[in-house]
Amino acid sequence: MLLAREFIGYLSRQLVTRLSPIAFETTNPATAASVIEGIIDEDLSAEDRLNDEVRDLLDDYSEYMRRENISYQEMFRKIKNQMLAQRKITRAAGRDTGDPMKLSRDRVNEISHKIVAGMRKSRDFRVRKDPNELRLALVREMTEILQLEERIDKAARDKIRTQKRDIPEGGEEFDILHKRYYSEELKKLGINLGS
Repeated sequence: MLLAREFIGYLSRQLVTRLSPIAFETTNPATAASVIEGIIDEDLSAEDRLNDEVRDLLDDYSEYMRRENISYQEMFRKIKNQMLAQRKITRAAGRDTGDPMKLSRDRVNEISHKIVAGMRKSRDFRVRKDPNELRLALVREMTEILQLEERIDKAARDKIRTQKRDIPEGGEEFDILHKRYYSEELKKLGINLGS
């Protein structure tokens, strides 16, 4: 997943804290954050499931690709793009579209529409603003929080690059170090993912 589940929880709690009671009211902020977290998590999981499908499909053709000298990454990208278009799913990764953030602007807009729809259906929220004003406020706050997350992620990656030896991205050691440095960077800014 593009965002750590813990960060999705933090993002959801921040949205409730920043927008309540100005844009909406809730009697239980924890439940409201949980509803928002579920919406974001489900939206981002859709692309993860698609990635798994593409991997399964490519596993069936791995021998053929090896024989024909076809790049796995290139084929993965092509098949994924076709499936995204067929299923009308907006690409989540902003970097793939030239957007500097982890989540594309289009995906943030899409998620904001889903959150507003979820708020209007849920009894845990009482929307105080026009739905489009609420959506725009959600986009603004999400973008600000995601930009902060991007700086934290960059700082964690920079720490890994300063190691005496080269640690390739995607490996187990890289993932372990990234989690540790990412957590340290969050704590420096006073962000505790557990609360």
